[in-house]
Amino acid sequence: MTASSLPQRIAFLGGYVPRLCGIATFTQDICEAVARAVPDAECFVVAVSDRVGGYDYPSRVRLELQEKDLDSYRRAADYLNFNNADVLCVQHEFGIYGGPAGSHLLALMKEVRMPIVTTLHTILEKPSAAQRQVLDEVVRLSDRLVVMANKGEEILRKTYGVSAAKIDIIPHGIPDVPFEESSCFKAQLGVEGRQVLLTFGLIGPGKGIEHAIPALPEIVRENPQTVYLILGATHPHLVQQEGERYRLGLERLAEDLGVKENVIFYNRFVSLEDLKEFIGATDIYLTPYLQEAQITSGSLSYVFGAGKAVVSTPYWHAQELLAEDRGVLVPFHDPKAIAEGVNELLSDPERMNRMRSDAYALGREMIWPAIAKRYLESFQHARSDRSALPREAFAGWTLDSRPYALPPLRLDHVERMSDATGIFQHAIFDVPHFHEGYCTDDNARSFILCCLLEEIEGQPPSRKMSQFATTYLAFLAAALDYDSGRFRNFMSHGRQWLEDAGSEDSHARALWATGTGAGRPHNDGHRRLAAQLFEQGLPAAESFTSPRAWSFALLGIHEYLRQFENRSWINAMRETLTEKLVSLWHACSTEEWPWLEPYVTYDNARICQALILDGKWKPQGETLQIGLKSLRWLVSIQEGHSGCFRPIGSNGFYQRDGIRAVFDQQPVEAQAMVSACHQAFRITHDPVWPREAKRAFEWFLGRNDLGLPLYDFNTGGCSDGLHEDGVSENQGAESTLAFQLALAEMNCAEHWITPRPMPLS
Repeated sequence: MTASSLPQRIAFLGGYVPRLCGIATFTQDICEAVARAVPDAECFVVAVSDRVGGYDYPSRVRLELQEKDLDSYRRAADYLNFNNADVLCVQHEFGIYGGPAGSHLLALMKEVRMPIVTTLHTILEKPSAAQRQVLDEVVRLSDRLVVMANKGEEILRKTYGVSAAKIDIIPHGIPDVPFEESSCFKAQLGVEGRQVLLTFGLIGPGKGIEHAIPALPEIVRENPQTVYLILGATHPHLVQQEGERYRLGLERLAEDLGVKENVIFYNRFVSLEDLKEFIGATDIYLTPYLQEAQITSGSLSYVFGAGKAVVSTPYWHAQELLAEDRGVLVPFHDPKAIAEGVNELLSDPERMNRMRSDAYALGREMIWPAIAKRYLESFQHARSDRSALPREAFAGWTLDSRPYALPPLRLDHVERMSDATGIFQHAIFDVPHFHEGYCTDDNARSFILCCLLEEIEGQPPSRKMSQFATTYLAFLAAALDYDSGRFRNFMSHGRQWLEDAGSEDSHARALWATGTGAGRPHNDGHRRLAAQLFEQGLPAAESFTSPRAWSFALLGIHEYLRQFENRSWINAMRETLTEKLVSLWHACSTEEWPWLEPYVTYDNARICQALILDGKWKPQGETLQIGLKSLRWLVSIQEGHSGCFRPIGSNGFYQRDGIRAVFDQQPVEAQAMVSACHQAFRITHDPVWPREAKRAFEWFLGRNDLGLPLYDFNTGGCSDGLHEDGVSENQGAESTLAFQLALAEMNCAEHWITPRPMPLS
């Protein structure tokens, strides 16, 4: 590898200091190491920020993108392309990018034109569906993949089908420190004459410290001078969610066990220079992590490479690094085993010194200059595998190849329509209409929206929307009559229920919402309550007669089964309701009328969506084919003369052998079509479905029979319908939520259907 063949403009993407996270530290370390290795090259960073306003970044950071803002990823891609980066080094971790399982990253990766080398910091053997989709795309869009352990390569090959030729195994880098005795540093920290145990990093439940502290009484019995130093700030996201509850619990645990004199908490994020002193003072490093599926640990690498003895649980990285007696492995969740491991080492200095020497020798292969050299080899390999595409590709970015520009998320009107009880049904213009009160239908839709927003961002939505999510779920909980198992629907402004039981459709929409709440939210309390409401309300659906109610209930069942897939009676209900739909289909459909009723009315595409979803569970069954065939027919009959989406009008609907109503066109029809088409695409990968979803979505924006937008960009609300003489002037909850839900689904789908733009040759 000659100097002339090295890349001259190297871009790095990831978190970056002063952001407090391991990826930010790694991005800084690898960028600086590569910059030192090729001083003539230009190394710069696109930093991913997790808070509005960002950070006070150093000059190495040229561009900052907002984690939750999908469009900022595309702007970052444009920046990288226009600045002619020779290679892009991406730090991949599901949690640092926005979207479901960090899928916002894909928008950038699809648009950059330079080779991509992606470092995979987490590789899951059993990913969720969203994680699998994202990682499959990351693999496809990357020219080279870097993993930090042999186990990572094994999982990529066996689980994801990646060729070994595409993978580089490069250990986590570490600073180069001399091999010194701990006594040299203990005096500086005020722990001279004591045996020092250390755990460091951002503190949170995954560290397993709650299993290390209970080991201390036994350790102290044999080695009274032992002190356990827990170094690091509580993870910022954990602090946002629950404050310092976890750390305070650890402190109480140490006090209850009588070892508070043997535990030191240093609640700071320390500099590298300070960290070297803490590591230097360490006798034994503890990593009592809780689960096997951790492919790398930067803290373990740092301490191991500095020549320190380690007692660790057997997560994947520790198994490899501490093999051949280079450390002590103990079972997960086992304080007694931790105590035995520590005491054995402290009583056998000869063995501990040999471990230290072996670790330090192996660590010389992990120091940052050696790691930088191997990354440069990977960069050069990526460039030789794929010649950089022409930079003059701007002319090739046609509208067809560019991502579809969606309106920005604006929830002003949803918030304006909501109070401490729930969301109001109707509005006069854009003002809530108190007299009409509330309904379960709209609070169910609102709660689903909150769940989708959480899914899109990969974390809870804004504090205000999180509060409203609690309100909407509380409304659903109040709506359920536990004695009858039925949800009520209408409530007055004075919080009086106006009926003993709501319609079948409103009950089933509540099931859909609570099933979604059971299957998706990060909030454990929301998930448990939603599951309870769903299970209480589901039995009533078996006696329903409405195919739309069956379909809404099926959508809820499929959402619920995302978390609770082995509930036999839920699966039996799914079979029962699906069979009811299939039976109607066989009784009514013909080649000319492939539909399960002699009329087409409202929320029609939801029936197709429910059948298509069932086909996901039974890919060889007929339900998928019925769902797709009926959806194709719905698409064909809902197209205006100009090619726009023309939903069946509610002013008469469409009777077989009759004349279909053109107006009044309802927003829920466009939303249902968006959902059904995206579901069809996720199962078939047929590109016709994203096009039809886009056509239906554009109905909101003015691509309709009157050429008038229903969505109001100023208020964030949506008109209640498209009439023959114009749009409704009122912006009620149902219509506004229809638009917001459709927008949320379009955002979710963007990651899977956007083509990578190709330049003109």
